[in-house]
Amino acid sequence: MSELVTGEAVVLGLRPARLPSRGLAVAVDVAVGWSCYLAISMLLVSATSSMDSAAVAAVSVATFVLVQVGIPIVIETLSHGRSLGKVICGLRVVREDGGPIRFRHALVRGAMGAIEIVLTMGVVAAIASLVSARGRRVGDVFAGTLVIRERMPVAEVGAALPPPSSWLAAEAGALDLSRVPDGWWLAVRQYLTRMGQLDPQVGGAMAGRLAEDLRGFTGVPVPAGVYPAEYLAAVVGERQARESRRAFGAAAVVAAATPPAWGDAWGDASGDGGGRERWAGAPSLSGGSVGVAGDVVSSGRGDVATASTSAAGGAWAPPGGGGGAPGVGGGAAAYGGAGLSGAPVR
Repeated sequence: MSELVTGEAVVLGLRPARLPSRGLAVAVDVAVGWSCYLAISMLLVSATSSMDSAAVAAVSVATFVLVQVGIPIVIETLSHGRSLGKVICGLRVVREDGGPIRFRHALVRGAMGAIEIVLTMGVVAAIASLVSARGRRVGDVFAGTLVIRERMPVAEVGAALPPPSSWLAAEAGALDLSRVPDGWWLAVRQYLTRMGQLDPQVGGAMAGRLAEDLRGFTGVPVPAGVYPAEYLAAVVGERQARESRRAFGAAAVVAAATPPAWGDAWGDASGDGGGRERWAGAPSLSGGSVGVAGDVVSSGRGDVATASTSAAGGAWAPPGGGGGAPGVGGGAAAYGGAGLSGAPVR
């Protein structure tokens, strides 16, 4: 495990890729690159048959540079550090601070890779990776990058947090995650993986920082009363659910077809208590009573039926469908729909 320090002075644990996995990824990339180069060269033989030897040599060199240097640079830039070999081996190139690489990083890596991997058959890159504490080759040193393992061993991915409530999952489901960069997802996954090993104060500060970054990307703050770590876990779960729906289509949509039940309850100043709260629970069609010794309004959603009643307030109860049941104390109103059973979440 390598401890990297982010721009916010937060220690981020990443798993640098070692020589065997990097060697396998490079072997795949080199094999694909040479196959493409040979195929293009054979196509160019007939096209350059009428040229002189100098022109043929120039075309060959240009083709070699394009296939072995240019295309890998473009692929790493567009995929934020993932070539075909790295995808197969579960690796990714990141900056030293854990963020996603840009064109200049890929350019330096590609230019140096042509020398230390292609021209020297990988000898220089292998020696540099063995000597480096984090397995970096010469191109990584000059570019300020690091190759890490994205796939975590099952033993390290323990369930540190319980599954999010249905209400919190619905909040995460309403977020627009299209502007969230890959580097943020990587940092959150590393944090959730290691949060059980962190000091509570440090872990809480890091979760707050990540949640604030997410607010900048989505424009939505952490809901009041929800721990940042719990919110981050719900957002990561929502992203995984969306990826599953894209990958498996209708099968994943059916699994998530049942919407979560939710509602609001709040009191007026004429009562003893007020205060807004949210609750979540399983849908229920039974009527319910509302009120805590004062004017209280509750809403339940999920059915077209709507009913109201002025009745005496009593002990707290979730709103119900049909008619609201009377209680004992001040005026109260219940608006039906599918009611909810369960206790307030916050």
